[in-house]
Amino acid sequence: MIERRRRRRLHIITHVVVALGLLLVAAAGRFAYRSSAAARIPVVIGVLLLATSHILMTRELYRLENMERELHDANRELESFSYSVSHDLRAPLRSIDGFSQALIEDAGLTLVPEARSHLDRIRAATQRMGRLIDDLIGLSRVTRSGMTFERIDVTDLVEQIVAELRRQTPDRVIDVLIRPGMTATGDPHLVRLAFQNLIENAWKFTSRRPHATIDVGESRDKDGVPAFYVGDNGAGFDPEYADKLFGAFQRLHTSAEFPGTGIGLATVQRIVHRHGGHLWAEGETNQGACFYFTLE
Repeated sequence: MIERRRRRRLHIITHVVVALGLLLVAAAGRFAYRSSAAARIPVVIGVLLLATSHILMTRELYRLENMERELHDANRELESFSYSVSHDLRAPLRSIDGFSQALIEDAGLTLVPEARSHLDRIRAATQRMGRLIDDLIGLSRVTRSGMTFERIDVTDLVEQIVAELRRQTPDRVIDVLIRPGMTATGDPHLVRLAFQNLIENAWKFTSRRPHATIDVGESRDKDGVPAFYVGDNGAGFDPEYADKLFGAFQRLHTSAEFPGTGIGLATVQRIVHRHGGHLWAEGETNQGACFYFTLE
C-alpha cells in the first residue's frame, strides 16, 4: 500500500515537472524570438541549459522510480523465499520432536539419566526452533498481507490485550495505566499486533519487579506528529544499543533471563513502516523502557 502511494506521488511529481519545464522552455523561447539579436544569444543559451537540466532531472526521477521498483521486487522475492523455507522446516522439526517424545514414553524407564537429559534437550531445542519459525512466518505475513485503513479505538484495543494477558497470568499483579479516548487510523489487525507485541514485551520485562507498572498513552515526535507509547518500569536496556533493538533476532537479554525469539520488535517496526510512520525507544538499564511510534 505504501509503495503504491509513493509510486503514484512520484508519477504526479514527474508529470508536473515535465509540464512546468515545457511551459518555461516555451515562454523563454518566445521571449528569445521577440528579443533583439544581441539579447537573443544569452536567452537561447539559457533556454538550452533549462531544457538540458529539465531532461536530466526527469531522467533522474525515472531512475529513482526504477530503483525503488527493483528493490521492492527483490524484497518480495526474499520474503517469499523465507516464508517457503520456514514453512518447509516445520515438518522435520515435528518429526524430531514427535519421535523424541515417543522414545521417552517407550523407553523412558530404561534410559540412564544422562540419555533422558539429552532427549529432553533435543525436544526443547526443536520446540524453540518451531516457535522461531512461527515468528518468522508471522513476520513475513506482516509484510505480505494486504492493508485496510479504518478508524480504530486504540483505548478499547489496548484494554482487550491487557485483559487477555491478565487471564493468561492471573498470579501477576501489574498496574496498567491506559489513557482514555485514544484513536488512530490504520489497519486494525496490524495495529493490534503492534500494540500486542509492545505490551507483551512490557509484561515480560517487568516480571521481576515487585510493583510492576505499564503505561500506554499518546505523545508527539520531534516534528509534532501524534505518536503512541508503551512504557514500563522493567529491565530496560543500555541506550548505547537502542538502534539494535528492532533488528530480527537482536536480543539485549539472554533467553535464560527473559524468554523470546527476538522477532517481536522487528515485527512492530515493519508494521509501523507499512503505515508510513517511525519507531524509536528510550530507556536505561534496570530503569525501564518506553517505545514510541507514529502511524503516518
